[in-house]
Amino acid sequence: MKAHVYTSVEMPCSIIAIGAFDGVHKGHQEVIKQAVQRSKKRKVPSVVYTFDPPPLVFFQGARMLTSIEEKLEKIEKLGVDHVVVARFDHLFAKRNAYRFIDTLRKLNPAEIIVGEDFRFGKDRLGDIALLEKYFRIQVTMPVCCSNGNPISSTRIRQLISEGETTLSNAFLG
Repeated sequence: MKAHVYTSVEMPCSIIAIGAFDGVHKGHQEVIKQAVQRSKKRKVPSVVYTFDPPPLVFFQGARMLTSIEEKLEKIEKLGVDHVVVARFDHLFAKRNAYRFIDTLRKLNPAEIIVGEDFRFGKDRLGDIALLEKYFRIQVTMPVCCSNGNPISSTRIRQLISEGETTLSNAFLG
């Protein structure tokens, strides 16, 4: 896997999975696995586009579930060809949704895979409907635990704060 950390990259074609992927939990893994599968089928590189720190950590000071090094290790194990890590700072947070779309265009995505709650751009004004105006989008439905609740980074943070390490580790996969 080639990591493009805090640098831009251009590609002739790709399949992209986009997300904060903090923890690279089972739900995140499903989004990334779909990108890898689709990229192999189309014979183009798979790309994970992610952020450091995750936006929730940046804006709300949430507990970070994995360091960037751990995140990259977990992503690599999923068979990804490239990972682009954008530095999420005050400057990045001010970018509007259309500027993010311009960034994605440089990767020439044949398809983009995201979770159903994906938002982007300043004030989270960009959404899946906007992305669909520019790219072919595949939305991955949430991965749920045995009781039917979606696995999420927020839920994992809550479990960790409650001392439920066995369950949180199970969700992290």
